[in-house]
Amino acid sequence: MTGPPRGLPQGRFSYHEEIELEIENLTHLGQGVGRFDGWPVRVPFSLPGERVRARVYRNRVDYSDADLIEVLRPSPHRVRPACTLFGKCGGCQYQHLTYERQLRRKTRQVQELADEVLKRPPRVEPAIGSPRPYGYRSKLTPHFQKPRRGRELKIGFLQVGRRSRLADVEQCPIATENINAALPEVRETVLANSGNYKNGATLLLREAEEGVITDFQAIITEVVGDLKFRFKASEFFQNNPFLLPQLVEHVSREARAQGLRYLIDAYCGSGLFALSVGRHFEGALGVEISEKAVGYARNNAQLNGLPGCKFQVGDAAQVFHRVEFPADETVVVIDPPRKGCSQGFLKQLFAFGPARVIYVSCHPATQMRDLAAFQQSGYRICRLQPFDLFPQTRHIENIATLQKIDV
Repeated sequence: MTGPPRGLPQGRFSYHEEIELEIENLTHLGQGVGRFDGWPVRVPFSLPGERVRARVYRNRVDYSDADLIEVLRPSPHRVRPACTLFGKCGGCQYQHLTYERQLRRKTRQVQELADEVLKRPPRVEPAIGSPRPYGYRSKLTPHFQKPRRGRELKIGFLQVGRRSRLADVEQCPIATENINAALPEVRETVLANSGNYKNGATLLLREAEEGVITDFQAIITEVVGDLKFRFKASEFFQNNPFLLPQLVEHVSREARAQGLRYLIDAYCGSGLFALSVGRHFEGALGVEISEKAVGYARNNAQLNGLPGCKFQVGDAAQVFHRVEFPADETVVVIDPPRKGCSQGFLKQLFAFGPARVIYVSCHPATQMRDLAAFQQSGYRICRLQPFDLFPQTRHIENIATLQKIDV
């Protein structure tokens, strides 16, 4: 047995001490958590209600981390993972949990965050599940490290708990069938030409109307409902096309609920919400910091015959002083990156004071932080609706509907 890692804090347990404990809950990272003599211990791949044997490998200030050794009493909701790499590959956290319970857990996750951060939060609506719990992901980006003589070249994703070691992924059950059909040839090409790589690289497999695309620079077509979106294959676009139309329709209904006349999409990308939702408004404006993305958005407006949807280049934090729409007749859709909204953006959004805001987020923790600022600035949270765009993983998309309180 190797010794403890350098700098391991002294705590409740010695290095690799084995313990038995009951798992009580799941963290927002998807780890089981229980208590041993009152002390919290996190055990990945365990489930609430289970009794497990675990091996402690790290003591932190207020809890310890442990590896799962054995499930002594399994949860009735435990199932066999579909992937042989589950527990080794870091991509999925919930393949051992029934999909119904995954949805319940993610609903509870959003509710716990709301209860912790917000004043008088609404009840979170039950998470809307994906029509495909597996085979849904339309984009896969496996990568490999710098090839070295005498060392096997692994192509895949980071292993659980590792900063640099990869799991070799030959197939990925959460990816679409067509991506999995194309993956062996892509891997074989890299392995056959490994001597030509001076460094590691990230690969792309993206399923679109044109098929499975591996060229980052290729222009691809995505269809959402009755609209088409064309953009570069490397650009961001939601990766669950089977649930995305339902999410977009929810945003559209919430945006139109009060009969407002104008819409602003403050992080518009290639125009998903600006076009899908904005076509129902008298005027619609999409704003994006990327000039290329705005170019795609404008082309998509023409492609879909929606000339009333306009787009402009600019930092979302500097847009509202140029908007001519009256605030009391305007709804703003925001879909920021995982870090949430900047203080500069929120400050000028509140100064503009739109009548309604639809906040789409892939990271509920930063979203709740921002929603607390909305509450302090005169907005009421009307609805919180999660969408499970990422089955088998800990991730959840959440949509908040906000209404400006009449003064």
